[in-house]
Amino acid sequence: MSLVRLNIKGISYSQTQNGAYALILNEVDGDRKLPIVIGAFEAQSIAIALEKEIRPPRPLTHDLFKNFADRFDIVVKQVIIHKLVDGVFYSSLICERDKIEEIIDARTSDAIALALRFQAPIFTYKNILDKAGIYLKVNPKKDDEEEDSILVDDLIVEEIEAATSEQEGYKNTSLEELNKLLDEAVNNEDYETAAKLRDEISKR
Repeated sequence: MSLVRLNIKGISYSQTQNGAYALILNEVDGDRKLPIVIGAFEAQSIAIALEKEIRPPRPLTHDLFKNFADRFDIVVKQVIIHKLVDGVFYSSLICERDKIEEIIDARTSDAIALALRFQAPIFTYKNILDKAGIYLKVNPKKDDEEEDSILVDDLIVEEIEAATSEQEGYKNTSLEELNKLLDEAVNNEDYETAAKLRDEISKR
């Protein structure tokens, strides 16, 4: 079975499950997206790893694992999403120490949070992408895209980009106030808000 490389497209709030988020993985050499429902903590951990400029005051669980692995010369080489059963994705961490490779079972959300911290590639098998991959419409006005466009769990393109549009709520806030809000958000470990504030400050 051939492996397909994925990258992270974004995270959106799930409209169907309270407190859950949809992690959107994108096929590197294609147009299919792989949505995976994950918990709030894992979504926050992945968001922090994506936002390089935001550092939590204390290490999160995935940061602790990375520090532990670094101390004992363990490297996560890659992550493979290898199975899909009843809507649940199963993943493996391919680790290496002293040139000996080990395969460790992991939840997909944890595996991806660690892959980001180790800068390890993420893969899945072609048959999983064929089964669970979706096409999100880029231009709904094109009739020829209608048949290929699939909505899963009411997830639409606008949700993926919601974080950007929500920044408009800060347009009347001064730069000084934005910096104060950013400090408060980081101290409160509200990294999703911190990311939005950071983007607004950068835009100014």
